This record gives sequence, C-alpha cells and structure tokens, in this order.
Amino acid sequence: MNLKDIKEKLFPIIKVISIVAIASAIGLGMWNIQALASNNHLPIILNPVLIIAHLALSAHFVEAIIAACYAPAKNQKPIQYGIYTFFVGTIGLLELFETHSQIPYLSHKSESNP
Repeated sequence: MNLKDIKEKLFPIIKVISIVAIASAIGLGMWNIQALASNNHLPIILNPVLIIAHLALSAHFVEAIIAACYAPAKNQKPIQYGIYTFFVGTIGLLELFETHSQIPYLSHKSESNP
C-alpha cells in the first residue's frame, strides 16, 4: 500500500473524526463556561478531557491561522480555508500545500478561475 492509497482511504476517516472531536471540544468548553458562570463545576473526571480539548482547539486554531495566511497564494479563499482547516486539522494544511486541493467545492472554484 503506497502513500496515495493511504491518503485516499485514511484521510476521509480522519476528517470525520476530527470534525466530531473539535465540535465536541467546543461543546465541552461551552459547557465549562456555562458551569463557571452559574457557580457550578464540571465533574472532576472531565478535567483531563477539558485540558486535552483546550490543547486540541489551540492547535487547530494555529493551523487555521497558517492556512488562512497561505490560502491566497494557492488561489483559495482565506476565511473559508481557515475554517475548513480549523475543523479538519493538519490534513487541511497538507491539502493546501499539495498542487490540487482535495476539497471538491474549493478545487472546482479554483479550476474555473484562471
């Protein structure tokens, strides 16, 4: 199995898992903020999960900023690609630095504009 086969089979699975994980991390962070605002606390068992969620959100945020900065050089919309990269993570950056984008909507847009 070569790298191309791995990318075709593994990247879509990682993207789905990443989107669900980041959405869950956002939800957990919002739950924590709501709990703190109402003078409650999250269950103690969720503290390690909350720390990991904050680290993941921070890493994805940095990746989104990098993607938004480099997107115009690859004929992509910065905000749109930054949001995409925030949710899918490093795979978004890998796709940005490839010659052809793997995002169907964005790749058709860039191909139609010379």
